[in-house]
Amino acid sequence: MPTRKKTQASDLSALLKGLNEAGVEFIVVGGLAAVIQGVPVTTFDLDIVHRRTDKNISKMIKFLKTVEAIQRRPDENIIPPKETDLKGTGHVLLTTNLGPLDVLGAIENDQGFDDLMPSAIAIDFKGSTTYVLSLQVLVDLKRESKIPEDQYRLQIYEETLRLAKKSADTD
Repeated sequence: MPTRKKTQASDLSALLKGLNEAGVEFIVVGGLAAVIQGVPVTTFDLDIVHRRTDKNISKMIKFLKTVEAIQRRPDENIIPPKETDLKGTGHVLLTTNLGPLDVLGAIENDQGFDDLMPSAIAIDFKGSTTYVLSLQVLVDLKRESKIPEDQYRLQIYEETLRLAKKSADTD
């Protein structure tokens, strides 16, 4: 009987690089998006919202196979992601050989890739353009959240945003 594979230390940088090299269209959301924008928190997974087109989902599935992605589950069943898993607005929580990857069809208020793209900022990541949800939008989403961890992190996000605005005003 197959057993769930053990994951080595996360390499979120390699996950991002791999997604970019595979040509997957996505926006980084969640903790890593905040960290990229200077928020001093720790995160252990990569959360992305992907464009839900057939072409992009096909690229995503191809990439996920290269990183041996399987669904994170409470049991020992090993279930690789399928294209149908990525077509909806739900969350596909995966374990890969590079660390945890949460592939989200949509986030709060059913906002998908096309809804979020105007609020994303483009950054250069290892020679590729990577889109990251803006810190202001992350703060707005945390303010609406009822999750205790989000409320705790909200204070840190808000202070980082305040300091960034203050720094921009003095430049």
